[in-house]
Amino acid sequence: MSTEALIGAWVAVGLSLLIYSFLYKDNPFFKLAEHIFVGVSIGYLLTITYFQVMVNKLYLPMVQQEKWWLVVPAFLGLLMLSRFIPPIAWLSRISFAFLLGISSGIAIPRQISSFILQQVQGTIKPLVTLGGSRLTFTLENLNSLLILIGVVSVLFYFFFSVEHTGAVRRVARIGIYFLMVSFGAAFGYTVMARMSLLIGRLDELIVYSSATYGHATLVLLVAVIIGLAWWERGQRNTTNIQR
Repeated sequence: MSTEALIGAWVAVGLSLLIYSFLYKDNPFFKLAEHIFVGVSIGYLLTITYFQVMVNKLYLPMVQQEKWWLVVPAFLGLLMLSRFIPPIAWLSRISFAFLLGISSGIAIPRQISSFILQQVQGTIKPLVTLGGSRLTFTLENLNSLLILIGVVSVLFYFFFSVEHTGAVRRVARIGIYFLMVSFGAAFGYTVMARMSLLIGRLDELIVYSSATYGHATLVLLVAVIIGLAWWERGQRNTTNIQR
């Protein structure tokens, strides 16, 4: 095994265990790993932005392909940096207004298409299927019926111009059930995704505990436990002195 892979395994295990130390309580080791993660993430993002945007999409096209019209977006980008200079900070509003205008113009049609038109299209699907000379009811029709009932009942639940009594109240009650099913499915999907990440991380920790990686997981786990015990003892001594 290469030295780089071995060092990478020890670093990965160490940072993972420092993050998991938060399960005990908030401690300096967790904060250290948190600060390292934030710092590395920002540094990586800045590096990628510099090479992918400033070099590959701005400087090289201007110099090699003579796309001098790219001076306009470069100028707008520089105006954003005027936020750091209070006397001319107002110039950044030009860039932000341009960015928000373009973003809204792109996002609004997509949102309307995805969340309104597609929903309407799914709601007005036929509830029965014409098979030969007879009308049949299939599982696809059942799905369309459930979608229709769910959309209508949820809309009734959020319709506050009429008092929820009688039939309106019963329909709105059905809408609550559909909302709870939707929220439960979304929450379950989120938990399942997080559990998948946790299982993957634990699997790697088990692999790194082998002799091939110098028992990195076991050694660093003992080191983290000793460090937490030492920190907890120092906290108690400080508390006793203050009393």
